[in-house]
Amino acid sequence: MSERNDITGLLAFIGREGDWRDRLQAVVAEHLMPALEEFEIDEDGLADLLGEQWSGVLWGCGFEDFLGQRYEDGNIVDLYLKRRGWKETVLNRAYFAALRDAPVSLYEVSDVQPGTSMVLRDLLSDAAPVMVREKSATRTLKQWDRIAVRVVPERDHHVISGALLPFRAEAVDFLFAGLRDALKLKKRDALRLSHDQLMGCAPIFTSAWLFIEIDRALTPEQPQFSNSDGDDVLFHDLRYPLTSGVTQKAVAERLDRVKDFQPEGAKFWNWLAARKERGGKAGGSIMLDTQMEGATVLGSVELKGKTLLVTVNSAERAAKVQTLISAAAGDLLRAPLTTIRTVEQMRADQQRDGPRKEADEIPPEIARQFMRDHLDKHYRETLDAPIPALGGKSPRQAVRTAAGRAKVIDWLKMLENRSAGHGEGPIAEYDFGWMWVELGLQEHRK
Repeated sequence: MSERNDITGLLAFIGREGDWRDRLQAVVAEHLMPALEEFEIDEDGLADLLGEQWSGVLWGCGFEDFLGQRYEDGNIVDLYLKRRGWKETVLNRAYFAALRDAPVSLYEVSDVQPGTSMVLRDLLSDAAPVMVREKSATRTLKQWDRIAVRVVPERDHHVISGALLPFRAEAVDFLFAGLRDALKLKKRDALRLSHDQLMGCAPIFTSAWLFIEIDRALTPEQPQFSNSDGDDVLFHDLRYPLTSGVTQKAVAERLDRVKDFQPEGAKFWNWLAARKERGGKAGGSIMLDTQMEGATVLGSVELKGKTLLVTVNSAERAAKVQTLISAAAGDLLRAPLTTIRTVEQMRADQQRDGPRKEADEIPPEIARQFMRDHLDKHYRETLDAPIPALGGKSPRQAVRTAAGRAKVIDWLKMLENRSAGHGEGPIAEYDFGWMWVELGLQEHRK
């Protein structure tokens, strides 16, 4: 811990001064109580719910806000430095004075150098991005993360304060709505706050973070999955027994005639979309689908012994493929037996069965290259695919307008940020730089 972060003397001073101690508690309560009252929990319950590690950070949000408060009889930092400043180091005195005047704001993280520095762009002002020196936070923060923190000037560089809150996308939206409401701004008004406005709105940052995090902890979000048709994902395995006396060859000849069945060997077909799909739901669900030769794979069809096995990922596709198979080979097959599995059940089956033997035989570097190649192919196809977040336009179409470019930039940042959040491995390591260049947006990747 560096000297500038030593608040021991200041805390002891506040503790001895009754009015200032009560004022600190009142400011901390202003940060915490709206959420605690809404969810009917106390501070002990909050620590149990979110984890002890957040108790200190949340208290720190209130404490740092308190340091900037001006009362009729003055400011606590001014008073402390006047009476006890002689006991502090030069660094501590300068840090307290700078922290007193530094407002909290929401920053976008970029150019992270783990253990060294990162660049922060203030999302609530037009100030130029600033490079801050930071060791611990840069080891966990990823490109395009958003954080609420105070940026403090220190000699010839900048540092961040100790109270840092990472903001999820929904927390950002909640914060922006709260700030607009507090400042009586309309939706079309630019959300640009002055220094004094940010200083006065500090509790809104903590409350916005708490409301989202408490809600998530109490009601863990279940991921929603859809396919490229917008159908809810529900895996259907259809098993058609072959009619007595019917051979695989006879069924295969019929299936070969189905226009949308692409053969892959003598006994296997990919069911491909007849046209390019319009993309999945716009409501934030995760899209599960596979692309092949520019078309979406709607399902698979395979002959196994005396059975025709069909696998699709939605009830709607199951109904469609049954119609196709009935028309092509209905007289050669009996009624299908259908097994339905959710995404969670599919994962549980895969974990129970264990990894395939072949997977263990693939060297890690080759496996990583396979994944990089797959991601390259996937994202190249994505540039020409309709994206719900872009209003149903493809990224190449959307960048043709100023409004569309802004949406594509946010979309690219979301892709990079989610990819970086996968920890270690080829997904986290994937370099999206070529996509920014391909779309002519490389100057915005800073």
